[in-house]
Amino acid sequence: MYFLEYIKRLQDLLTRIGAEQNENILRAGTLVANSLAAGGVIHTFGTGHSHIIAEDVFFRAGGIAAVNPILDDRFLFLKGALESTRSERQPGIARELLENEIIGPADATIIISNSGRNAAPVEMALEMSGRGVPVIAITSLEQSRSSTPRHASGKRLFEIADVAIDNCVPPGDALVTIEGSESITGASSTVAGSAIIHSIIIEALAELARRGVNPPVLPSANLENTSAATLRDILRPFAGRIKYLDIDTEID
Repeated sequence: MYFLEYIKRLQDLLTRIGAEQNENILRAGTLVANSLAAGGVIHTFGTGHSHIIAEDVFFRAGGIAAVNPILDDRFLFLKGALESTRSERQPGIARELLENEIIGPADATIIISNSGRNAAPVEMALEMSGRGVPVIAITSLEQSRSSTPRHASGKRLFEIADVAIDNCVPPGDALVTIEGSESITGASSTVAGSAIIHSIIIEALAELARRGVNPPVLPSANLENTSAATLRDILRPFAGRIKYLDIDTEID
C-alpha cells in the first residue's frame, strides 16, 4: 500500500527535521518570543501552496493571537493557478502588499517558500529586513541551493533570513514513486512547513513562560465554553494591527 510508504516517509522527514533543525527552531522561537514580549506582531507570508502554512497559525486553536498573515488573491489561486505562479515571480508585488500593512518596530516575520527562489518571497524578506524586522525562513535548502535566483538581487530566501529553517524536503517536493508510473507523487512541504511553524510558536511560548510572560493564546471556537465574547476579548488588543480581524462580526 503506497499510502503507508508515504506516511512512513513523512514520519522520517519530521524525525529528520527534529534532529537537524532543532537549534534553528529554538533560535526562531526566541526571535518570536522577543517580538511578543515587546508587544509585537508576527507577520507570516507565503506564495503558492506555502500560503497555507502562513495561514495555518492565524486564528488557530492553541495558537497565539498576534499573527498577521499577509495575503493576496493573486497568490491564493483565486485569480487562477497559473496566475499564482506568475505573481510569485513578479518584482514589486511584495513592496506593494506592505503598503497596506502595519509593520511595527517590535514585529517579526516568518516567510515560507519551498524553493526560496521566486521574487515575491525574496522581496518580502528584503523589505522586512530593511525595516529592521527579524526574518525567519522556512525553505528547502537542497532545492534552493540548486536553483537559480529569480530576484534581481541574485539572492535566495535563505541567504537573507536571520534564521533559515530547512524543511528537509527533496527537490520537487514529492516522496513516493509508484511502480508503472513515470510520476513522483505525495507532496511533503505543507506537512513539514506546518510542523515547523507550529514548533516555532510552541518554543516561543515556552521561552515566554520561562520569562513569566503569557501572551494571549486562542482556544478553539468550537469548544462549548468558548464564547464569541471570549474570542473578541483576546483579539481586541490587536484590532487595527492585524488586517483580518473582524471582531465586530456576530457569531450565532
